[in-house]
Amino acid sequence: MELPGEAGEGPRGPQELPPGRPGLQKSSVCSRSYFVVVMVFVHLYIINVIALLLYVHYSNGGEPGARGAPAEGAGAPGQSRPEGAHGGLSSLPRLEGIKVGYKQKLELGQHRIHEIETLSLKPLLFEIPNFLSDEECKLLIHLAQLKGLQKSQILPTDEYEEAMEKIEISQADIFNLLDHNQDGQLQLKEVLTHTRLGNGRWMTPENIREMYAAVKADPDGDGVLSLEEFKQLNIKDFHKYIGGQEVKMSELVRNSQHTWLYQGEGAHQVLRTIRQRIIKLTRLPPAIVENSEPMQVVRYDQGGHYHAHMDSGPVFPETSCSHTKLVTNETAPFETSCRYVTVLFYLNNVTGGGETTFPIADNRTYEEMSLIQNDVDLRDTRKHCDKGNLRVKPRQGTAVFWYNYLSNGKGWVGELDEYSLHGGCLVTQGVKWIANNWINVDPNKVRQIRFQQEMALYGKEDADAQSEWTLDKSYKDVHLDL
Repeated sequence: MELPGEAGEGPRGPQELPPGRPGLQKSSVCSRSYFVVVMVFVHLYIINVIALLLYVHYSNGGEPGARGAPAEGAGAPGQSRPEGAHGGLSSLPRLEGIKVGYKQKLELGQHRIHEIETLSLKPLLFEIPNFLSDEECKLLIHLAQLKGLQKSQILPTDEYEEAMEKIEISQADIFNLLDHNQDGQLQLKEVLTHTRLGNGRWMTPENIREMYAAVKADPDGDGVLSLEEFKQLNIKDFHKYIGGQEVKMSELVRNSQHTWLYQGEGAHQVLRTIRQRIIKLTRLPPAIVENSEPMQVVRYDQGGHYHAHMDSGPVFPETSCSHTKLVTNETAPFETSCRYVTVLFYLNNVTGGGETTFPIADNRTYEEMSLIQNDVDLRDTRKHCDKGNLRVKPRQGTAVFWYNYLSNGKGWVGELDEYSLHGGCLVTQGVKWIANNWINVDPNKVRQIRFQQEMALYGKEDADAQSEWTLDKSYKDVHLDL
């Protein structure tokens, strides 16, 4: 994957890392083949990625007219900008970051001038104070409460056991796949890197050691498994051990409640206004924004958190985007969220904790294995948020937005920006309310254009049915209440 230049280059100057933090270096591991194998498990209900050991062993059986700095791809004054949402779609504007700390002003509706500050260049991340008024924040919370919230993550189930028995991958091949540094040993951090792939229990080094000891998987107790030790593992022993463990909500990857608020035609005027403001902020074609996901509102109670994750999936030929798959009818085996932009709103001031952390923002280099060093897991937002490179404090009405993908150099979506790794820090006191707007764009330009054309055509034929094409089936009831 081609990444931007190091953070020490350009106007920002050299970057200092937090004390004790190693430099992260890009891995040479073939991420595509790794992704394909892992997605097999994910699509076969490996929701509980328990200590990868268990996981492994189971596997055996925006709009023109905004002011401020010109956006990338927007063209010089007087030149044409990207056209409407379908046939004329040529490129996607990107707001320029310039350098960390750079401030620019944009008019985002009703003659309201907002100051936007660049927080990082990797990922390209901005903060906009007072994007929402206090009244708008309160209204979103009230609408979410009226709609009703549900747990963002349920406890793991046993549905995957039968599916795991059907997968024919040798233990040696799986071991080789998981052995990132190819040293013939499976280390704790090589196991822990895979917990980010599931929505099950979040495993710590202590959890792994306890499980090893319980099933006698690590005779010498060094926390490292050789291939021979790996081959001796008994799946029934692991299943029995895990089945006897009580899993608390605080031990899951995500501990929160959420709901979805429809923002399309006929929605509450405030929700429509916010969507129009986002169009002006991002300068993306209105139809792209309108055909993206509804607004998600999330509540984190005291003790709530969300371990570091990506909002989007990687770009491989084996994957298709959830939103465009509705009309393209392609046969790609794996489906992922293609969220080009994330816009996150803070709806209240949090008494304690609750920051949004970007553990490796503007790091010089990236290497997944270096996220875990000496039992310090930078993705762990319950324990190690203070060790990340960047934390954004929740302030009512403030919005932050970032690009989850790099540019491909031709004005379109490129590779996944791995520096967009982020999470919600532990709420230590009070309650945290946030909302998310994700703007969906398919990295495959042909598919996105076809999607836009189909949506425009379908909207002309049947305005009510359009919503069924626009929204993923998981949002199908969102119109009933709002």
